[in-house]
Amino acid sequence: MKHVDIYTDGACRGNPGNGGWGAVLVADGREKELSGGEPLTTNNRMELIGAITALEALKYPCEVTLTSDSTYLTDAINKGWLVSWQAKGWRKADKSQVLNVDLWQRLPPLLETHKVTFVWVRGHAGHPYNERCDALATAYADSFKD
Repeated sequence: MKHVDIYTDGACRGNPGNGGWGAVLVADGREKELSGGEPLTTNNRMELIGAITALEALKYPCEVTLTSDSTYLTDAINKGWLVSWQAKGWRKADKSQVLNVDLWQRLPPLLETHKVTFVWVRGHAGHPYNERCDALATAYADSFKD
């Protein structure tokens, strides 16, 4: 399997507010940047959409290291929350509905296709790719006219 490093970030001007996401895919010494956003969204939605869109951009099964500053994303995978939520009909331990179900439901098929390792990195701490993703995300969030 080909190895791809993916870096993602989400941003929101207000929460909810105008949002953006950014992703950088790195493979074979080449980089590809992706970005997008939505008006009136949340930071967590942007974090998820950035990761999902980056994984969906892969054209064939890959071994992926996905690095994000979102504990919402990385903990859901690494601590088994996603598997538990899915098994419980998208309910949390307290029986309340999982937020952003529409996005979380897009992840399991991607995780079956690709071998993904999720890595958390502290945001705004000088990690070059995290900083680049943040710049992409905030630029998109700022592009919406109020």
